[in-house]
Amino acid sequence: MSIHIIIDGYNLIRRSSSLSTLDQRDIQLGREALLHTLAAYKKIKRHMITVVFDGTHAPPLLQHKDRVKGIKIKFSRSGETADTVIKKIAAREKEKALVVSPDLDIVNFAASQGAATIGSPAFEERITMAVYMDTKGIVDQTQDGWVPTTKKKGPSRRLSKRKRRNRVKIKKL
Repeated sequence: MSIHIIIDGYNLIRRSSSLSTLDQRDIQLGREALLHTLAAYKKIKRHMITVVFDGTHAPPLLQHKDRVKGIKIKFSRSGETADTVIKKIAAREKEKALVVSPDLDIVNFAASQGAATIGSPAFEERITMAVYMDTKGIVDQTQDGWVPTTKKKGPSRRLSKRKRRNRVKIKKL
């Protein structure tokens, strides 16, 4: 199953230690650094990625571009916030979506639509690790599937169905 990763762009940039310093100098530098990082990640994992930005800070040339390096970019229209655009996409994609945002309003809405959610710092950590492992040639051992163990698992330790689905999508990152 293919995952559609929907990212709250400015939220991820401003919560990142490396991207926020670029954003403070120039907002365009922060956006370009985020897109560069996501493009490197997309080469490795091949997930569909959409980054949503608030349209108030949109550069005139980028408002018309849909894709940069295979990453779909959306700027909200005037009078519309990035949150509403993310909610629309999450409602359309349902179970295929993985929403990256720490905003509780977006997280709760996405979860009610069946989408998985992850916070910005956790997502940044996963993409950074994936890019690092790819550059070093390290193979991810967690993707192999079943791991033999004698540890007992029973119904009392079982997560809810929604949490299990969420965990499966996040493991695919």
